Amino acid sequence: MDLSAISPAALIAALIAASTPILLAAIGELVVEKAGVLNLGVEGMMITGAIFGFAATVETGSPWLGLLAAMAGGAILSLIFAVLTQYFLSNQVATGLALTLFGLGFSALVGQGYTGIKPPAFPHLNIAALNDIPFWGRAFLSHDYLVYLSILLVFVVWYYLKYTRSGLILRAVGENHDAAHAIGYNVTRIRLLAVMFGGACAGLGGAYLSLIQVPQWTQGMTAGAGWIALALVVFASWKPWRVVLGAYIFGGVSILQLNLQAVGVNIPVAYLSMAPYIVTIVVLVIMSGDRTSAPASLGRVFHASN
Repeated sequence: MDLSAISPAALIAALIAASTPILLAAIGELVVEKAGVLNLGVEGMMITGAIFGFAATVETGSPWLGLLAAMAGGAILSLIFAVLTQYFLSNQVATGLALTLFGLGFSALVGQGYTGIKPPAFPHLNIAALNDIPFWGRAFLSHDYLVYLSILLVFVVWYYLKYTRSGLILRAVGENHDAAHAIGYNVTRIRLLAVMFGGACAGLGGAYLSLIQVPQWTQGMTAGAGWIALALVVFASWKPWRVVLGAYIFGGVSILQLNLQAVGVNIPVAYLSMAPYIVTIVVLVIMSGDRTSAPASLGRVFHASN
């Protein structure tokens, strides 16, 4: 066992990359839940985005078009959820679970012809002056563009929810949809747009897995990432920057256990594989002391006639 073989810069770089798909899905779900909707279909939207993005990239040769296709796939799937729950008033929990099952099955069907195919490489930030900076260049300044986009997205969501009028309206809908409706806001439309945004983010997270992190198409490749994203939102008390911390903790422990296996640490592989989930649960439970941030109308059915 030689722990000196683990490069700190490479470890941090891998940590950031591993955290990005979960972060993208979680920040989208945070917006959805801030609007008062509980969508348990994140896993299904992620895997749908993964195959849509992969297929579009392979067929067009453009990773950017692949990302757009992934966002569209996730948004369309989330639109089905939104219509069923907001217009037909179906149960949000049951509909979200059905969405996940549908996404997993549909992606397996669409992806049958794409197994074993390698997609075009996704561009990375390639600035020699930055990449050559000792430690910092390798750890933080040589990632693909989607890593930086995910951090920017967190900042935009935080600013939108805290400082913009439309963000305040969205939060008002999540806190008390009846009061928001009474003063003239279209609760159903606001929630529909929020759900579609969350679906697009989940699809983007799925595309990161199939186009950048792996990169290949494998059936069921999300492997529970959507459920982790859901847990991050709840246990981070619906605060964007806590979601970042939770995602990086999970990604960090995941990468660390792989590195420990590689250098031959004398711990059974099964225990190392469990470590990311155990550590994430423990840390996020500690972080979840402030439960007052939960939107008051989360998961409640809205009747426009009220």
